[in-house]
Amino acid sequence: MSDTTVNADPQELAKFSELAHRWWDPESEFKPLHQINPLRLDWIDAQAGLKGRRVVDIGCGGGILSDAMARRGARVLGIDLATKPLRVAQLHALEAATPDIEYREVSAEVLAAEQPGQFDIVTCMEMLEHVPEPASVVRAAATLAKPGGWVFFSTINRNPKSFLFAIVGAEYVLNLLPRGTHEYARFIRPRELAQWCRDAGLDVVSSRGLEYNPLTGRYWLSDDTSVNYLFGCRKP
Repeated sequence: MSDTTVNADPQELAKFSELAHRWWDPESEFKPLHQINPLRLDWIDAQAGLKGRRVVDIGCGGGILSDAMARRGARVLGIDLATKPLRVAQLHALEAATPDIEYREVSAEVLAAEQPGQFDIVTCMEMLEHVPEPASVVRAAATLAKPGGWVFFSTINRNPKSFLFAIVGAEYVLNLLPRGTHEYARFIRPRELAQWCRDAGLDVVSSRGLEYNPLTGRYWLSDDTSVNYLFGCRKP
């Protein structure tokens, strides 16, 4: 990626911007994010300890995870390239009086050049499958982390089961997500993400799968990484 190009897809930014006003409605298109947020929050906190940590949340959107991490005692910077969701995040932080949180419209790559090695924890959740060059974001995340820091990713596996569950099931049958939210070709196999992490100098130390039961509407973390999965990495 050259210095003059931004690692973002204008159509993806527009897609999430159109829904920005609904981001904090737990019964909206973002209901799944609200439901899985406690799971990923607890998982991150259990491994890295959020209290007192400096955190950057890459692709923060409307701030659901950023806000929750700040409420666990972290000092959080949420970054995104979609203007409307960022404004929603800022407004929510003001209305909810969320402590120690700020938001910036900046790419991970630009922030990494500006503040290398400045963050105890870097999170990048449900974002890699929406950018043209996910490996570039992984490198930026690694650069942003302090030595000994944590980097967390979550994304979607690429296989027939994930196509059936994450696209056909979630978008067309169960209507959990707006149609067109995901593009199968952009899904990322765990071994691909693991290679990008290693190439960026990160050690993958933990992984979890995220499962969903459509009958009970319940999400939980498991060892099954065949559809949604999370990586926890350390920077040596």
